Amino acid sequence: MTKSERLQTLQRRIGEAVGDAVLTSSIDLGELTVDLADEALHETCKKLHSGENFSFDMLIDVCAVDYLDYRKEAGEESTQPRFAVVYHLLSTARNQRLRLRVFVEESSPMVDSVIDIWKSADWFEREAFDLYGILFKGHPDLRRILTDYGFVGHPFRKDFPLSGHVEMRYDEEKGRVVYQPVSIEPRVLVPRVIREEGYGG
Repeated sequence: MTKSERLQTLQRRIGEAVGDAVLTSSIDLGELTVDLADEALHETCKKLHSGENFSFDMLIDVCAVDYLDYRKEAGEESTQPRFAVVYHLLSTARNQRLRLRVFVEESSPMVDSVIDIWKSADWFEREAFDLYGILFKGHPDLRRILTDYGFVGHPFRKDFPLSGHVEMRYDEEKGRVVYQPVSIEPRVLVPRVIREEGYGG
């Protein structure tokens, strides 16, 4: 069986196993991507982890994606929510990979944690929370992992300012680190190129 045939078989089996939970699925560049309804994520992951035809025993990565203005810039019309959470799975027994994607609403960016299925989800989910503000329901210790505890905002969101909101420095008089509003002047580091008319003719 070719790789393409194996992926098509996997695609069909997932559709049969979880039914309406699959919103769309596609095979591109030798990889299968399955878009799931957010409320079906946890149950689907349990089936993919332990199901006889799946055995996806390893969670390689969990990451978030901010689609702010992406579709508009690409000239696409879509009603999909702004954020997505993406799961990369590996079945070591079957030597197969799978990508799951769940869209979450900007007003309430929350999905179920899968830490009880794959322990490796722990820090991945904390990172997605820290950088994108995605909440993982049921995570036992959902707190920031890369930014400071007092950090304001989520720096990987596309509307987060490049200079941030606050800056920190050590205050000699107070003997501690203090936070203050950003005092950096915005700069454009890309050189402007001015061409004379008829240049390159």
